[in-house]
Amino acid sequence: MSSPNKPEVAPAANFIRNIVEADLAAGKHAQRRWAGHPGIAADHAAGPLDPAKIRTRFPPEPNGYLHFGHAKSILLNFGLAEAFAGRCHLRFDDTNPEKEEQEYVDSIIDAVHWLGCSWEKGSESNLYYASNYFDWMARFAEYLISAGHAYVDSQSAEEMRVNRGTLTQPGKDSPFRGRSVEENMDLFKGMQAGEFADGTHILRAKIDMSAPNINLRDPAIYRIRHATHHNTGDKWCVYPMYTFAHPIEDALENITHSICTLEFEDQRPFYDWLLERLAEGGLLQRPLPQQIEFSRLNLTYVVLSKRKLIQLVEEKHVDGWDDPRMPTLVGARRRGYSAEGFRLFAERIGVSKNDSLIDYVLFEDAMREVMNESDQRRVAVLDPLKLIIDNYPAGQFEDCSVTNHPLHPELGTRTMPFGRELWIEGEDFQEVPEKGFRRLFPGNKARLKYGYIVECTGCDKDENGKVIAVHCTYLPDTKSGTPGADSVKVKGNLHWVSAAHAYPAEIRLFDRLFAVPAPGARREGDAPELERDFLDDLNPASKTVITAMLEPSLKDARAEERFQFERHGYFVADRVDSRDGQPVFNRAVTLKDSWGKAG
Repeated sequence: MSSPNKPEVAPAANFIRNIVEADLAAGKHAQRRWAGHPGIAADHAAGPLDPAKIRTRFPPEPNGYLHFGHAKSILLNFGLAEAFAGRCHLRFDDTNPEKEEQEYVDSIIDAVHWLGCSWEKGSESNLYYASNYFDWMARFAEYLISAGHAYVDSQSAEEMRVNRGTLTQPGKDSPFRGRSVEENMDLFKGMQAGEFADGTHILRAKIDMSAPNINLRDPAIYRIRHATHHNTGDKWCVYPMYTFAHPIEDALENITHSICTLEFEDQRPFYDWLLERLAEGGLLQRPLPQQIEFSRLNLTYVVLSKRKLIQLVEEKHVDGWDDPRMPTLVGARRRGYSAEGFRLFAERIGVSKNDSLIDYVLFEDAMREVMNESDQRRVAVLDPLKLIIDNYPAGQFEDCSVTNHPLHPELGTRTMPFGRELWIEGEDFQEVPEKGFRRLFPGNKARLKYGYIVECTGCDKDENGKVIAVHCTYLPDTKSGTPGADSVKVKGNLHWVSAAHAYPAEIRLFDRLFAVPAPGARREGDAPELERDFLDDLNPASKTVITAMLEPSLKDARAEERFQFERHGYFVADRVDSRDGQPVFNRAVTLKDSWGKAG
């Protein structure tokens, strides 16, 4: 989507699309079969050829709210499936019973839908839970034990850490690495039966304790956890490690391209090792999923660390996970950011393996471009100052015709009431004008947009010298849309609302949560011993609450209905605090980037 006032920006490169195109051209996945649901090799072999040319997945752990980085991943995975006649699965990676809650499951489903993505196509509904695969995972673990590829280790966590080695020194074999298949199987069965306390034993893959990649030094694949799971209840007291579960989940679901962020690149050798061992045993269908890594989203003026986001919420630096200043998708939605804006932004920044810091301005520009096309215009006066037209009859009102959207005439017009007393912006009057000021000052003429040309005659002040009202006279033959509208030339153009009809509303002006591009990072000139706290970089002016005067039609705005307030930016009726006939508005973004600029 592009504005007629801005040149089209080509989508950025996406190396993953190139991989997918090459795989399809080579027919790599053409003979895959699909049982109609996740399953092992035998299940899929009994099914027809997979109707999906590719399968991707978005696999969040339901232990928190999604943020802007997740939006990039969602749009990438669902977008690839859509582009290549495939399917994208939504899979909850709920293998950790101690951190996951239904609240997060519900919020993730809502966020994915809000971004315009669906895991349903035709008769398929590809919404899955990793915890539903626990039986298969335990069976696979037992296969690895029987094939000599896994063993039960009884070292303490500290002993395992020490014996693992370092990046420059090889690890040491566990004294329990030589246990027989029978002993390992008995111990693992006992672990599943709840015979041991947490931490007593752990199941490890048997690979190579001297491997240069530390992730191949007999990684843990199953641990004991006596905890109730949100989905499986108390059925299990052993749970798979993420690095074991994730590749299995991909394979069971027939995933062709398993796309993740760069921090998992070092885990890919184990991902491939595990799937190869299970495929050798006839448990998984070939071709196996391919893991592909891309750089995560890094934005200026934003923190996406889950730990830091939790700290912001728990220490009440923000008003919850859906605070419009938070980089969460629930916060973005409440602020008024659009799903289409996220899509455009994702297109613009592309996908690469290079870590880079994206300027927040690019994100805001994408939002502005979409909103400029979609959002109807309305009038709001944020800093009201009374304007009195002394020669306009008291008690008389007339309608002014106003265009709903200058780029879309098919959206029609509406009327705004005009009368003797209006509200204008306080900055639109200067008793002693500065050089270049073109709006109202004594003796100067300006146009009231959609209304008449007026000439300023003076002002009223209170006992402290503050201007409380501006006086003017109007030129009756200059109403906009009439033959006399151009009879008098003026340079100033003011927006206004009728004082008698205006709707006073709470307006929340949101700005960036942090005042510096890299919160918590050292700055030039900092003392060597100084350790910066990201909280020190919070922007104290990130939220301002005012009462503004709005044109009367805005009183009927529905929750989440968004508008461009002429001259001020894009605003949305708050989805939580708005009531019928009493909307509260949040500013999503200004009309143009003004961060750090005067005026």
